[in-house]
Amino acid sequence: MAHAPAHSAAAVRRKVRSSLGIRFIRFAGAALAALTATEVALTICNGVFHLTATPAALASWFAGAIVSYGMSRWAWNRKGRPDVLRETLPFWAISALAVVLLTLANKFGYHSAAWLHLTGAKHVLWVDFVWLVANLGTFLLRFTIFHYVLFADRGRTPSVDGQLSSQPASPSGTRAA
Repeated sequence: MAHAPAHSAAAVRRKVRSSLGIRFIRFAGAALAALTATEVALTICNGVFHLTATPAALASWFAGAIVSYGMSRWAWNRKGRPDVLRETLPFWAISALAVVLLTLANKFGYHSAAWLHLTGAKHVLWVDFVWLVANLGTFLLRFTIFHYVLFADRGRTPSVDGQLSSQPASPSGTRAA
């Protein structure tokens, strides 16, 4: 029994150091930066400018999408000029799906705040909370699509230390020398 916690901790460390773990942590950082931008924008749009749900959602999403685009390239070690057809357009297509989901969530936040008879700061905080929950859902969706489809490391294999190698794997699963 004494070995179970040590074994579990070692398994967690291996997962975190894997290619998937590294990407997830980096993307989580990028998503946190984008979420911060969207929450600030939403709070200003809702609390200061008193915009309705759709314009507030679009302005907030755009603020986060700009941050997310640059940070997502960093999260997947993309350097140099982006491939418009294989990176940029798909990124914005996925972002368009996210903005639809976030706009629906924002409308729900506004309507549910009215149903709950929330006004002022309580209304703003409730809408921000609903937006946060929706962003957590879109984060998981976007990570899955980005990791397994958009930024998938085709022809790259994880090395022993979890770093990616650009050397293709041989049929036996080892890297070519």
